[in-house]
Amino acid sequence: MIGVQPLKDRPALAVNAFGRRLSEYRSWREELASIINEYQGWVESQGLGSGEDDLKVYELIDALKSDRLTVALVGEFSRGKTELINAIFFAEYRQRLLPSDAGRTTMCPMELLHDEKQPPSVRLLPIETRQSSLTIAELKRTPTHWTVLPLDTSSPKKMAETFAQIVQTRTVPIREAENLGLYNAQAPGAAVPSDGKVQIPVWRHAIVNFPHPLLKQGLVVLDTPGLNSLGTEPELTMSMLPSAHAVLFVLAADTGVTKSDLDVWTNHVCVAKHAASEGRLVVLNKVDALWDELRSDESISATLNRQIEETARALGVSRAQIFPVSAQKGLLGKVKADHALIARSGLDALEAKLSSDIVEAKQALLRAKIAREIGAIVDNTRAMIEARLAAVDAQLAELKGLSGKSQDAIQQMINRMREEKAAYDKTLASFQATRAVLSEQTKVLLDYLSVEAFDTLMARTRTAMKESWTTQGLKAGMKTLFDGATETMEKAHRQAQQIVGLVNAVYGKFHADHGLARIKPVDFSLAPFRSQIQRLYDEADAFRKSPVMVMTEAHFVIKKFFITLASRARLVYTECNAAARDWGKAIMAPILSQVREHKIMMDQRLENLKRVHENLDNVTGRIADVEATKQNLENQLMIIRNMMRKVGQPLH
Repeated sequence: MIGVQPLKDRPALAVNAFGRRLSEYRSWREELASIINEYQGWVESQGLGSGEDDLKVYELIDALKSDRLTVALVGEFSRGKTELINAIFFAEYRQRLLPSDAGRTTMCPMELLHDEKQPPSVRLLPIETRQSSLTIAELKRTPTHWTVLPLDTSSPKKMAETFAQIVQTRTVPIREAENLGLYNAQAPGAAVPSDGKVQIPVWRHAIVNFPHPLLKQGLVVLDTPGLNSLGTEPELTMSMLPSAHAVLFVLAADTGVTKSDLDVWTNHVCVAKHAASEGRLVVLNKVDALWDELRSDESISATLNRQIEETARALGVSRAQIFPVSAQKGLLGKVKADHALIARSGLDALEAKLSSDIVEAKQALLRAKIAREIGAIVDNTRAMIEARLAAVDAQLAELKGLSGKSQDAIQQMINRMREEKAAYDKTLASFQATRAVLSEQTKVLLDYLSVEAFDTLMARTRTAMKESWTTQGLKAGMKTLFDGATETMEKAHRQAQQIVGLVNAVYGKFHADHGLARIKPVDFSLAPFRSQIQRLYDEADAFRKSPVMVMTEAHFVIKKFFITLASRARLVYTECNAAARDWGKAIMAPILSQVREHKIMMDQRLENLKRVHENLDNVTGRIADVEATKQNLENQLMIIRNMMRKVGQPLH
């Protein structure tokens, strides 16, 4: 590996199109976080927030500031994935940042990211942790399992030595490799070594924390191993790849789509959520192997077009999803500032795709998250402000109409106002009883979707498997798990509909008896979570039937696969429970706001009448106070409109 220049000595270079787009996306997030923070400050100053809503808003602000975009590279060994990372993301170093020599440069998955709370380092997870029942996600939360190597960004030589640790291997007896799920003598093509030993990676997973400009803006790059390693680490296929925002499937132009390439594509890329999205791109790398000075440009172009057509046909994708590139020549062109070579390498087109579609798709996801997380809260606040404005206008009209009235006339108005308030207080008393019933109904819903309910289902699943850690045992376990999950979701759906009916009755009563605005309750759909469960089942079934499972048909690997599957299904339950809990609070929030506001406005009207009754000359002062209140409310509406406009703003 060529040494990396120290950060302080590295010349300032213009970032590529992807880097510029990522910078714009970060600016959008930061400005939006600032506006939401301003909104939350006003909510708190008015005493309008609840502890739970406040926490949700602050968590969203935190999420906006720490949001990340993950790009995963998938492909067989020796397809040039690491060189592609160097060329697209790190060419401004004018050298190879990561080792991409011939050989197994990615024996374990590697994540490149930046965490400003931690010093530059390489965190390595020992291969022995595969014997644990903990997933990689769980192990990430347990620092004691990791070996941490400091990354000295001021010394190219030391950085090279540290990065070299990631690809370390060691020789172990076959039995040890089998226990780790890394060797299966029955797999097609498996050879039994004469000395009874095989080579395995030293590390299971690597996390590189590096202060690169793109990584500091929230980019995460996941570099995955080839087919065999993907097969022995189910969490990669079942969790890490599906959570990536873009997957670059890397092929080599000089080999085309081989059988092992097709296995990776079918069993590890297509089963992920990107199967029908723009987030799945095919990179036909090493096109420079087709360049030949003894052939005309037309002949080379025709050969490349045939290769693209054959690739599209083999993978079942459109030509628009295939990007022919030469990562090595593209990197060289950027290092030498050779624009002609960069253009010929094809990197520009791939970077343009990443910078437009992928970043904009990520913005759309975050926009949807904002709407999902605080949309109802903001809508309630806006409705409350609008209700206050309507009440303030009514107060102004009432105050202006008091001029010239006698104290007796004002006293009669006070008496009517007190009678109206007493009747409203009686309605509130019955409303509290209804809230108690609603609380019980919501508890039933949450019990259906609780983690405890899922754990009970898991216990039944384990019984169904009867400790038979084979593909047939796995199939039985999957059926029990997913049938049970579907049945539970159906019960929860019926319970949610019952709650909606009860709330509709409450809304209707306040509308009929007290003239409060007619409100439609916030709906709660289990469809997204049922869809996740079904997709998880499809991914699991495809993986179970894949040739990779035949190659790794071992008690260890099947068990690890099921642990990964159960872990993800449990996470869906956890998210569904949280969403149901939030909905249970949100469904009553609009009416609670209206009830509270109506009471406040009645109290204010009564107070206005009392003060004017005490001093008929005080009307002008009260009108000025109410008009100041109106101006403040209009300002807050403007803040909310600016915030929602920023949410919907596209990147420039």
